[in-house]
Amino acid sequence: MIEVIGVRFRKAGKIYFFDPLGLSIRVGEHVIVETIRGVEYGQVVLENHQVDDYRITQPLKSIIRITTQEDEEIHEINKKKGKEAYQLCLGKIEKHNLQMKLINAEYTFDNNKLLFYFTADGRIDFRELVKDLAAVFKTRIELRQIGVRDETKILGGIGICGRTLCCHSCLSEFAPVSIRMAKEQNLSLNPTKISGVCGRLMCCLKNEEDTYEYLNSSLPNIGDIVTTKEGLQAEVQDIGVLRQRVKCVVSTNHEEKEIREYAVSELNFKTRKKKNALSISDQELQKLEALEKKEKKSALEDCS
Repeated sequence: MIEVIGVRFRKAGKIYFFDPLGLSIRVGEHVIVETIRGVEYGQVVLENHQVDDYRITQPLKSIIRITTQEDEEIHEINKKKGKEAYQLCLGKIEKHNLQMKLINAEYTFDNNKLLFYFTADGRIDFRELVKDLAAVFKTRIELRQIGVRDETKILGGIGICGRTLCCHSCLSEFAPVSIRMAKEQNLSLNPTKISGVCGRLMCCLKNEEDTYEYLNSSLPNIGDIVTTKEGLQAEVQDIGVLRQRVKCVVSTNHEEKEIREYAVSELNFKTRKKKNALSISDQELQKLEALEKKEKKSALEDCS
């Protein structure tokens, strides 16, 4: 077991482990650490605790120090300089007529490197742009192409639920999301209704997937024949997953049919592997296939 602290470098960013050098550091404090990018300013989100050796990527780097008032001032200055660099880079991109969208610019804490994040539909030849930027800022320049999900994570926004986007506020890493999850939750398969601000499938589909799988496992399929508590045969017309209620078309003794609603515990039926009872048009299917291709491409971009 190794004693570590967890540090983040941006809101809802990935948590990295560092050696606290025997210091007791509380959540919310800021530290200066050395990373692959250089010396960075980060916030402690996990206080001193023990973790298994296999969870550590060796060699484990140590913190340099807990931030001082001078460090806090340098960090604020770097943020202002980053905004100025962003505006200047926009002008350079326009000058070189590059088809790229600049997302953010930030300095490392020691000003040893200036990073620019951008999105683009394809590969961009930005060698001349880098030369121009290096001549102005007199430091190492790095341009990093990111995916649309990462763009939304950096910029933030409001989702259709009216709350701050999960990826910007609390989601450290992106999980794979598929159309099957929307089907399992009986959602509309219209891509515009199940896509987030980034244009990809909403991350919250994954958050609720386990619950819906568990609840659906105890329900019949639409179209199944079930036996009601009165001993009548009925065909399932609709299911309420969260309420665990089932609407059925019941055939009475007088050969009349009526719609009744039952709790799932009031029905007898043979449980079997769930099937997809939703039908979609060819046009909707083409849209969904295109959306899934974007998801796969985005996942590859996130891994690269």
